[in-house]
Amino acid sequence: MRGAKSSRRARGWTSARRSGEHGAVKLAARRRRIALPGGGAVSAVVALPAGFRRGGVPAVILAHGAGSDMTNPFLSAVQTGLARAGYVAVKFNFPYTEAGRRAPDPRPVLERCYAAVLAAVARDRALAPPGIVIGGKSLGGRIASYLAAGGAPVRGLLLLGYPLHPAGRPDELRAAHLPAITVPTLFVQGTRDALCDLERLGPVLARLPHATLHTIEGGDHSFRVPRRAGRPDSAVWSEIVDVAARWLSGLER
Repeated sequence: MRGAKSSRRARGWTSARRSGEHGAVKLAARRRRIALPGGGAVSAVVALPAGFRRGGVPAVILAHGAGSDMTNPFLSAVQTGLARAGYVAVKFNFPYTEAGRRAPDPRPVLERCYAAVLAAVARDRALAPPGIVIGGKSLGGRIASYLAAGGAPVRGLLLLGYPLHPAGRPDELRAAHLPAITVPTLFVQGTRDALCDLERLGPVLARLPHATLHTIEGGDHSFRVPRRAGRPDSAVWSEIVDVAARWLSGLER
């Protein structure tokens, strides 16, 4: 499902996409510690596209899901893939994973953390991104969606396996805030995702004029497909990176 398009393109997004179209490229990665309001800090990794010097390249921030941290192979593959496509790609830990805990922090804590990471990337003079997209896997994307709904200064929202409802409870939708999102949003969902009944997602997307949906046939919440499909995780992840990169390159004012 796609929203209405305008005729003007955001210059930064288009030029950044072109820089990653020439096969394998070498990437630089920088580890960061990002201070949190009220004390403490979380780790982040910034992947830079080939030839990056300073400024002029859009950034994408990705947060991890509830049961993992920023070292998750899927999240790392998407981050690396988007950097190879020409974007500054950032991943980070939430406070609970930074501390080695399993249970996620309360939503306000997660939102404050994500907002702190967003602010740190936006004011980094070495990065100086002309625009920032936020998102992430499952819980990470959900928290990003609350920031976007609240008016955070972002260019778009990238949701990888949005947890529309708890497993087995499709009537308990986590969607009340989504119509408040005014920026372009890409949903990437598996057709077998136990946390996102696509029949329930359809009416939600109908209220989001700037939303795009891409489905992974046979994919579960982790985007794993049945073995009989003959598609390894790496192939599925590559599809997701390609779809996300194309969507990023087409973002418009």
